[in-house]
Amino acid sequence: MTRNKLTVIFCFALFSAFACQAERVPLWPEGKIPNFQPQQIAATTKEVRQPGFKHAEHTMPYLEWFGAPSEKNGACMLLISGGGYKNCCDWRWIEKVAKRFTDLGYVCVSLTYRTPRPEGLPIYQSGWQDGQRAIRMVRQSAKERGFDPEKIGLLGFSAGGHLTTLLGTSSLTPAYEPVDAVDQIPCHVNLAVPIYVAYALTDGLTGPNTRGGDAVDAKLSDVFKFDAKTCPMALFHGGTDPYSPHGSTEIYRQLRRMKIPAEIHLFADRGHGFMGDPKKGEKGTAYDHWLDRVCEFMRQMNFDGRLGKPVDLMTRYPNDDARGKYRKEQIWPNGRMPDVQANQCQPYIEWHFPKERKTKAIQIIYSGGGYGHNKPDGFEVAPARRYLNEKGMTVVTIKYRTPRPQGGLAKHTTAWQDLQRAIRMVRSQATKEDLDPSRIGIMGSSAGGHLTLMGATSSKQKVSWAIDDLHKISCKVQWAVAIYPAYVLTDGANGQNSKGGNEDDARIVADFAFDLDTCPMLFIHGDADGHSPMNSVKCWEQLRRMGIQSDLHTLAKRGHCFQHNASPGTGSYTWMDRIWEFMNHKKFNQ
Repeated sequence: MTRNKLTVIFCFALFSAFACQAERVPLWPEGKIPNFQPQQIAATTKEVRQPGFKHAEHTMPYLEWFGAPSEKNGACMLLISGGGYKNCCDWRWIEKVAKRFTDLGYVCVSLTYRTPRPEGLPIYQSGWQDGQRAIRMVRQSAKERGFDPEKIGLLGFSAGGHLTTLLGTSSLTPAYEPVDAVDQIPCHVNLAVPIYVAYALTDGLTGPNTRGGDAVDAKLSDVFKFDAKTCPMALFHGGTDPYSPHGSTEIYRQLRRMKIPAEIHLFADRGHGFMGDPKKGEKGTAYDHWLDRVCEFMRQMNFDGRLGKPVDLMTRYPNDDARGKYRKEQIWPNGRMPDVQANQCQPYIEWHFPKERKTKAIQIIYSGGGYGHNKPDGFEVAPARRYLNEKGMTVVTIKYRTPRPQGGLAKHTTAWQDLQRAIRMVRSQATKEDLDPSRIGIMGSSAGGHLTLMGATSSKQKVSWAIDDLHKISCKVQWAVAIYPAYVLTDGANGQNSKGGNEDDARIVADFAFDLDTCPMLFIHGDADGHSPMNSVKCWEQLRRMGIQSDLHTLAKRGHCFQHNASPGTGSYTWMDRIWEFMNHKKFNQ
C-alpha cells in the first residue's frame, strides 16, 4: 500500500474517531415539528447508507455537538451540510472543518435538517425552520458549553450556504410559530461563511442558474432580508460553478451597501463542490487552502479573540539575500521618449535575478502613488520581489514617469507608455537570459493596479508611435496581479469611490479595452478601502463574462495599503501566498 493511501486512511480514521465523540440533541419536542411531512427525514447520507436504516426512526432534526476543544477561545461554529435541500451529503467536510476549528479552540456543532424538499412550501422552508431553532438551542447552551452567546458563527455548503446566508441575513423574520420557551431566544448569528451558495439569484432559485447569474434581469433573491441583525460574512465560490458565483458577488455587494464587514474569495476554473473533486485537488493552489482563508477571516474579525499586533511588512522582508545578478536599464533611448514632460522623473527597469532559479517565468512589479510618484523600493514592491526571488522567480521592477503628465494627457498616459515599452524590453531579452518570453506577468498596487489593468486589458491599443524595431514585439502579458486597483469605476475615476462602487451606475471606466489579448488576473483588495473593492469585483465579473477565469480575494476591515502593517494569521499577512497559489493553479511558474 502506498504512503499516500495510508495517509488518506489515517486521516479518515482521525476524522471518524473525532466524529464518534459527537453528542446528538433533538431540535424539537415530540409532535411539535412545524410543517411536519412524513416523507422527510433528518439524516446524513452516511446514515442513510447504513444497513438497516429505517426512515421512520429518522424524522427528528438534530444538533450534533463535537468534542470540546482543549482550550476554548469563547466562540462556537455551527456547521451546515449541503445537498440541494434533497439530502445532507457533506458529512465528510463537516467532520474535517469541525476538526480544524476544534483544534483552534472553537466549540463546534453541526445541524442535520429535514430533507428532501418539502411539498407545497419553498424548498428551503423546513431547513430554515430547523436552522432558526438550532441557533436558539446553541445560544441556550452557551454558558453550559463555555462560549459567548454573541459569538456564534455559521458555515455551510451549497444549499447549506443558502441556508447560512438566509440565517445570517433574515433572523428577524420568523420561519415558524413558537412551540415553547426556547423560541423566545434570539436566532441571529454573529458571523457567517457561505461556501458556493446556491439558489441566490432569480434565474436559479431552485437549480443551476439558467443564464449564468449575470443576465440583466437576474436579481438577488428577495428571501434574503438583510435586516438589522445581518452579520459579517466571508463568501467562497468557484468561477465556473453552474450555481453562479454572481450570487456571492451580489450578496457581497449588499453587505457593502450596509457597511457590514465582509470578504469574498473567488477561485478560477472551479465548479460546484470544488473541495470534493479529487481531479481538481492541486496542492499549493488557492483552492487547496480555502479553509485557511476561512480561519484568516475569523482571525481578522477577532472572532477567536486572538488578533495580534500588526507587523510592518518591510521588517519581514528586509534584505535581498535571495537575489543574485542585478542590472538597471533606461526604458527609452536618449532623445526618443514620447510625450516628454519637464516635471517627470526618468523611467527605468531593474532586473532582479534569483540566486537559485526555479522557473523561467518573469514577474514585472511596480508601485502605486496616485500617478503622483512611484517607488520601486517601497513596501508595495520590494517585499514582493524578495518573496518571488526566494521562490526562484526572476523579477523586473519599473520606475515609471510621474507625476501626472500635463498638456491634456490622461493621468496614466506616460506610465502606460513606459509599461508597454518595459514589457517589450523584457520579452526581447528573455531568451538570452534563458527565460521564457511567453511567460511574463505584471503586478501593481493602487494607481499601479490601474496601470496593471491597462497593461492586461489593452495591450492591443497603440499608446505611442513606434521609435524602433522593439515596437514590433508584442506587449501582451500572460497574467496580471492587481492589488487594490484605484480609478477603475466611474464613481472613483480620479479619486476614492464616492458611492463605494456598489451601485449599478458605478461602471468600469472606458480606460480599459478588455481586448482579445486580455489575460487571467488575480485581484486582492481591502474591504474597507476608499478605493472600493468593487473596482476588483466588477472587473472580475467582466472577465468571467469574457470566459477569462480569474481569482479574487477581499479582506474584511482592511483599507488601502492593507499589507503595509498586518496581524499574523490574517489574509493581509499572508497575501503574497495568493500570488504563488494563483501562478501554481494557472501553471505560469512552472
